[in-house]
Amino acid sequence: MQLKNKISRLKKIILESGSCLVAFSGGTDSAFLLKSASLGLPKSKIMAVTANSATYPKEELLSARRFCRRLGLRHKIINTRELNNEKFCANPPQRCYFCKRELFTRLKKIAQKNKLNFVFDASNISDKSDFRPGERAKKELRVRSPLQEAGLTKAEIRILSRKSGLNTWDKPSQACLASRIPYGVRISKPVLERVNQAEGVLRRLNFSQVRVRHYNGLCRIEVPKKEIIRLIHKRQSIVDKFKKLGYNYIALDLAGYRTGSLNEVIKR
Repeated sequence: MQLKNKISRLKKIILESGSCLVAFSGGTDSAFLLKSASLGLPKSKIMAVTANSATYPKEELLSARRFCRRLGLRHKIINTRELNNEKFCANPPQRCYFCKRELFTRLKKIAQKNKLNFVFDASNISDKSDFRPGERAKKELRVRSPLQEAGLTKAEIRILSRKSGLNTWDKPSQACLASRIPYGVRISKPVLERVNQAEGVLRRLNFSQVRVRHYNGLCRIEVPKKEIIRLIHKRQSIVDKFKKLGYNYIALDLAGYRTGSLNEVIKR
């Protein structure tokens, strides 16, 4: 399908919805979806909701607030309680389902209370290539994914975001911090905070995309392949800072950054 047809399809989905609640993380995809909704519907018919949780960096919350203010849209922040759910903390391969089930249940209630017809999430076609147990929760609660329905890929969303003047067009992908922890290793707030601080070290060194995969006293760093040499040049500074965070062994993944690398061990 040509890109212009996909854009037309997205506009039609939004217009026909009549009103919507957008699950808004502040990332590239949800920012483009929210902007698209604001162009197709009256502002009174849109609400953005952002989840505040230990599984997401706090700077993402501030970014989401600023974005909604610029668009002049209603923005609600809710505190989610994944870490109170033993099924989530045990970190099975279906972990994402328990998180999304709680989130989408709460979003549905907020949408109903505010008389909004649909809950939208910002999944796109590219997400179908990875293991996504949260999809089941989305189907169970009838949450819609307009970008996916329109056939838009991640690359296309970045192109369209740039053309729309959105400064999120090249924002690094920012998945839930729990995705840094191998399945079966228990998730806790201190572990999530340690991962967040370690990734912060790399972000401050201006690596464009970072992941720190956590294995208790050992971690595995992922950066884009083209930035591996630069990381090696800065290795001593990184090692010193990571050891202060409690990592005894710091490994570099020579395969480079890729989405969902911890899913590679799963037999689908």
